[in-house]
Amino acid sequence: MALSLPDARQLSDEVLEALRLRALRGCELGFKEVDIAAMLGLSQETVSRWWTAYVTGGLDAIPRERTGRPVGSGRTLSDKQACHIQERIDNHSPEQLGIPAPLWNRRAVRDLIRQETGIVMPVRTVGEYLRRWGYTAKRPRRHARKQDPEEVRKWLEETYPAIAARARKEGAEIYWCDETGVAADEHPRYGYARKGRPATMEVPDAHIRINQVSAISNAGTVRFMTYKGAMNAALFLVFLGRLLQTSTRKIFLIVDRLPAHGTATVANWVEAHKDRIEVFPMPSRTPELNPDEYLNNDLKGNVHEAGLPGNREDLRSQVQHFMRRLFSAPEHVMAYFLHPCVRYAADT
Repeated sequence: MALSLPDARQLSDEVLEALRLRALRGCELGFKEVDIAAMLGLSQETVSRWWTAYVTGGLDAIPRERTGRPVGSGRTLSDKQACHIQERIDNHSPEQLGIPAPLWNRRAVRDLIRQETGIVMPVRTVGEYLRRWGYTAKRPRRHARKQDPEEVRKWLEETYPAIAARARKEGAEIYWCDETGVAADEHPRYGYARKGRPATMEVPDAHIRINQVSAISNAGTVRFMTYKGAMNAALFLVFLGRLLQTSTRKIFLIVDRLPAHGTATVANWVEAHKDRIEVFPMPSRTPELNPDEYLNNDLKGNVHEAGLPGNREDLRSQVQHFMRRLFSAPEHVMAYFLHPCVRYAADT
């Protein structure tokens, strides 16, 4: 991998003086000017000019003024304007600033620059600015529009720390629970094909789907149950009963606000088993704060690596095979907790 040298115009006078002496020494030793320039990150014309001056009049004759266009000159945006645009991108969504775009892409930033500065800039130039500022294209995180920031703050700073403290004191295990569905005809991966030809995937004739409820701990433990249809109170209680059978310790189960989790039937059952289990609801519309969501993403992205299933039983078998592999890979489960959004729940 080739190293990228800094622009010489950005170097201090002392560093430039050292480069001059090294360039002249290289010329004295018989190295080619083009090779010296490449080694030191200079232009060949600069090395040639220094060597000619040195041969003619010695060290005192070497030109020490800076040549070339200063860094940043000729750019459309001033430094002040550039800082302002970056501040707007960092702290606001396009919608908040009246830009008709779901996220900050090059066209949205182009519209922002025109709105804030009156400057009309080509999309390609916008891309060069974003690269220079250190922005890279990323798959966006999903963030619920109606999420309550105060509820999230209280969860992160007060509610969950209190749950974790109680778990340590009472010797309880904390599990994070969530449901997901896997379809037989979905595989969110890319495939290669000849230019001009599509990558084609053979899918089942009918839409086949299996649902799953799972729970994971930051110690790498995973529990799951597959089912058909929608999650309801009866199915959830079956899962809770199986969860208790796998542990001799008390369980603190953290769940989202799915209606099935908060029914009176579930509440009464949990109350009757409060010496073995307690259920804690997360803030509304915060899937990014649930580590089990990252297991779901992993499952959907990799369950069909060996090929799409042809029927429901094959689909169930592939889901169960993926999940059972996690039983012997606790470090893989623990890695879900390393995502920045759920690092607060990692085992510290």
